[in-house]
Amino acid sequence: MKLKIIFVGKTEANYLNQACNVFEKRLKNYLPLEIIVIPALKKAKSLTIEQQKEKEGKLILNKIDNSDFVVLLDEKGKEFRSIEYAKYLQDKMNSGIKSLCLIVGGPYGFSKDVYSKSQQKIALSKMTFSHQMIRLLLLEQCYRAMSILRNEPYHHE
Repeated sequence: MKLKIIFVGKTEANYLNQACNVFEKRLKNYLPLEIIVIPALKKAKSLTIEQQKEKEGKLILNKIDNSDFVVLLDEKGKEFRSIEYAKYLQDKMNSGIKSLCLIVGGPYGFSKDVYSKSQQKIALSKMTFSHQMIRLLLLEQCYRAMSILRNEPYHHE
């Protein structure tokens, strides 16, 4: 199974980029990984929230393949403990899906079209994090899950 992660907007902080790069490199040792960064909208302040979500939604939908199992990171999504998330990924790998596509949207969430294309929603926490921080947390949790599945010493209970 390939892991595809779509992020809206780029990470500005170098320290976060460096940390994300560490976990991207580690994840590639376990499974094929594709990171897609959709640039932030230009002149977004002149758009309503709905217009921003619609424009971002079209850009997101252009990056989704028909074979992708689409999962949105959403505050109303299912929460997992790390071991449960590892099992979730293992179940997805065992199910025969070609590509698991995790999507982190823009600051206002997703358009209705993106929600309708998704098969599932997950949340990393009940807390709110910046979109830049979520990237690092998601990559780290994906790496942690893979290390759990391999019984490697990264994760401790």
